Amino acid sequence: MSDHYDVIVIGGGSAGLTASVFGGELGKQVALIERERIGGDCTWSGCMPSKALLKIAKTAHTVRTAGAFGISAAAPTVDMVAVRDHIRAVIAEVYQHETPEAVARRGVETILGEARFLDANTILVNDRQLSAKKFVIATGGRAAVPPIPGLRDVPFKTNADFFENDRLPRHLLIMGAGPIGMEMAQAYIRLGAQVTVVGDQVMPRDEPEAVAVIRRVLTREGVTIIESLVTEVHKSGDEITLILKNGQTVSGDMLLVAVGRAPNIEALDLDKAGVQYTKQGIPVNNHLQTNQPHIYAVGDVTTGPKFTHYAGFQGSVAGRNLLLPIGKGKGHEDILPWVTFTEPEVAHVGLTEAQAREQHGDAVKVYTFPMAHGDRAVTEGDTEGFIKLVYRGSGALLGATVVAERAGEMITEYTLVIAKKLSARSLVGVIHPYPTYSDIAKKALSNLLVRELLNGTSGRLLKAVVQRLP
Repeated sequence: MSDHYDVIVIGGGSAGLTASVFGGELGKQVALIERERIGGDCTWSGCMPSKALLKIAKTAHTVRTAGAFGISAAAPTVDMVAVRDHIRAVIAEVYQHETPEAVARRGVETILGEARFLDANTILVNDRQLSAKKFVIATGGRAAVPPIPGLRDVPFKTNADFFENDRLPRHLLIMGAGPIGMEMAQAYIRLGAQVTVVGDQVMPRDEPEAVAVIRRVLTREGVTIIESLVTEVHKSGDEITLILKNGQTVSGDMLLVAVGRAPNIEALDLDKAGVQYTKQGIPVNNHLQTNQPHIYAVGDVTTGPKFTHYAGFQGSVAGRNLLLPIGKGKGHEDILPWVTFTEPEVAHVGLTEAQAREQHGDAVKVYTFPMAHGDRAVTEGDTEGFIKLVYRGSGALLGATVVAERAGEMITEYTLVIAKKLSARSLVGVIHPYPTYSDIAKKALSNLLVRELLNGTSGRLLKAVVQRLP
């Protein structure tokens, strides 16, 4: 093994894997340093296990509600050990493509151990000093633990260990009402636990109408949602009690803390490398360089958005920027879609209505299309949600929110239109298969364009001409 490399990537999650493999496939000498397991949070304690759990919970819910479709079924019995084992199997299937052996086949040497900088060109890993021409810091983030009195004195879970749970709690308490909190609330209520979510605001980044739907659905399924802050935590016997700012108390036998993310920067000794950072992460320029031009930072360790797909995007851009001689790419993207994987899902891209009005004033228009008007949604019993389109002029799309069972798939069409500054007619003019959810996305935009046409001057003239035709 060499002690000098063209590129050293610190962190083997989505961002680090993408950046390192790009360099390896170009024939560069690349080392990938990972202190735990390649794959990062997404594989081991984020995207993969959470979506596997949501699928299991949906299956239980489908069995429990089968009577609505004319099917008689016994109430499901949930075996949490088997649930945990299934989640492990899903992780293992994903991980087989990310092992050190798999990465080595793509030209990357993996070194397991914790890295820390000795200077701007040298790191120490397992008592080995390694140097490189360029570095990528991709150490990701972890669950933030707020400084609430008593919290660290009680047993609590975060995403790091929640998916290893093999016991169905009597009453699950969730601190945090963001996407993770709401997803896990729905999962565990469907598995058969009592669930209470406590947070100062439910899904604050999303449109109020979307939040209202999720609140209504989860409440109907049995989740208790309390919008308040936790001021103190106590434990007595097996009971964990949260004392809330609004004066309420709530007790349960398991606590999940899901209140945000903190960057993994403490162990890196960034000061020795001269890399600037804050509690929020490492600032980077438009090309993802830190204040040290040969050291890049990507993904959750930076001060930017915390999404796996965004981290992968930045890893790809950083890989190109640090290795290719020309054409530096932009490492920040304003048009960023995201999805909360409740049922129905909530997907968003672009500006919310409030953001659009702040930027464009009275020129902003809104069109809402109920999912109840989408034929495929009707067949699926998925009529709770809607599509909300925020636009200017006669159809220049600024933002979109979709609340539907397959919103995460539907949002891509609107993302393409907004990101590439396409005319709305470019999507409407493409034939979509019927009946599909993608056709509903097209139908919403088509109805918007028709409304704009008929309500405008040209529409009135057109109607006048048509009415005179024999």
